[in-house]
Amino acid sequence: METEKIKDKINSFYKKHRRLPVYSEIMKLTGLKSKNSVFKLIKKLIDSGFLEKDHTGKLIPDKIYGQIKILGQIQAGFPSPAEEELVDTISLDEYLIKNREATFMLKVSGDSMIDAGIMEGDMVLADRSVTPCPGDIVVAEIDSEWTMKYLRKTGRNLWLQAANKKYKPIYPEQELKIAAVVKAVIRKY
Repeated sequence: METEKIKDKINSFYKKHRRLPVYSEIMKLTGLKSKNSVFKLIKKLIDSGFLEKDHTGKLIPDKIYGQIKILGQIQAGFPSPAEEELVDTISLDEYLIKNREATFMLKVSGDSMIDAGIMEGDMVLADRSVTPCPGDIVVAEIDSEWTMKYLRKTGRNLWLQAANKKYKPIYPEQELKIAAVVKAVIRKY
C-alpha cells in the first residue's frame, strides 16, 4: 500500500478515535501480515516525521494533521495591496507546541482574563516545561484551587492578578504552585 494512503488511513483513525492505532489495528488498516512489517512501517513513518514516540515509547502524532500554507502577511492597520505568495508551510503543532510531552490544553470558563484577550470557551495551550516569570499568564493552584491568571511578584511574594478589573488580586494564604505557563490561545469563530 502506498505511504500516502497509509498516512490517510492512520490520520482518519486518529480523528475518529482520538488516539493512534496499535500495531494490530495498523495491520488491519494496511493489510500487512505481520507485526514485524508494521514495526518497519512505523519506523519509516517516524523517520519521515509523520509520527514520533514519547519518552515511554508510545506512538504520538507529529505532523499527522498535515501542514498549512503560509501565504504572506496581512495588515491589521491601514490597508495595503495584498499579493498571494507561498512563503512557507507549517503545521499548527510545529507553530504552537515546543515540548509536546509537557504541553496540555484547557478549556476556559469565566471572564477573569478577558482584558488579556482570553474569553470563555477559548482553549489555552499550557507548557509545564517553561519556567514561569512575573508577567506570564500561568495555570496555578492557589490554596488548593485551580485558576489561570497573571503571575505577579512584590518583593519575594508571588501573587495572581486577573485581567478584568472586577476581580481583586489573589494572594496565597497557604500555598501557590505554578503548574504551567500559558503559551497560546485558540478560538474558533
